[in-house]
Amino acid sequence: MAPDLDLDKPYRLNPSVALRPEPFGALAYHFGNRKLSFLKAPELVTFVRTLGEHASLGEALDAGGLTDRTKQSYLRALASLAATDMIVEKERDDRDR
Repeated sequence: MAPDLDLDKPYRLNPSVALRPEPFGALAYHFGNRKLSFLKAPELVTFVRTLGEHASLGEALDAGGLTDRTKQSYLRALASLAATDMIVEKERDDRDR
């Protein structure tokens, strides 16, 4: 897991990111930094879309009913998305919504 990801902190899709559905999952485009990422599974796309609904990343992973192996795969994907600013930590005022 990337040191930037903390299972106790909440994350969400960056508002500057658009997800375009594709048969393999989705394309994520960041309008600020112009980065493009591939989400290679429809289940991961759903997870990323709903990430901000949870109080923490750990809670989101637990709520997803994922196997330990799938959780590790998601964490690698999320670390990559965080590194390119596709997902961000929720701000305190976002947490109250």
